[in-house]
Amino acid sequence: MNVAIIPARGGSKRIPRKNIREFCGKPMIVWSIEAALHSGVFDRVIVSTDDEEIAQIAMKHGADVPFRRPHELANDHAGTLPVIRHAVEWMVDRGCAFDHACCIYATAPLLDLKYLREAFDLLKSTPQTDFVFAATRFEFPIFRALKLGSGNQASLFWPEHETARSQDLPAAYHDAGQFYWGTKNAWLEKERILSSITRAVILPNSLVQDIDTPEDWEHAEFKFKLCQAGLKYV
Repeated sequence: MNVAIIPARGGSKRIPRKNIREFCGKPMIVWSIEAALHSGVFDRVIVSTDDEEIAQIAMKHGADVPFRRPHELANDHAGTLPVIRHAVEWMVDRGCAFDHACCIYATAPLLDLKYLREAFDLLKSTPQTDFVFAATRFEFPIFRALKLGSGNQASLFWPEHETARSQDLPAAYHDAGQFYWGTKNAWLEKERILSSITRAVILPNSLVQDIDTPEDWEHAEFKFKLCQAGLKYV
């Protein structure tokens, strides 16, 4: 048995009410709920929230909201792992039988079920793996990154790479901010998600967008509409 856990607190600051703000015709969280329900890999979809309005919207669209997240796990400093662990512990304490849990962020409207399933298959096929998550490649080599001092004086973080060709620098990747598959025991026992026994599935940049500012939101809607039309953002 597999369970999807969608964390969605009510107190987002940079984009107020981000988790339920309308995104391309639906409250943002509904895209994640529907993706989980339609994926064919989950026996149960749970939303972890402290917010009554989010809970009502989640239940209306087919998710379970069997508890309210405690205040100490709903502030600006609460991390993903303890929030998901709380939900996993809640289910274990009530005798719910399951083997894997997947954290799906409420702000992942670009989630492609192909990669969600691919990650689950990878987790199942590599028993020594604790977590599998979605990553994407940085669009520009990070080893040519600049830092700015007073007066916007520019210098390289890695000056030894100043004359290196971009194609000769190693590829670097970052968390796509969409989902984390994990075994039940990993969510209960591990102190961090990223470790030597965490694996990644690689997403194209066209399916990845961090959403923290109004500009990010516009970019995400643009990418989403292109995907819906069968086009790609390049």
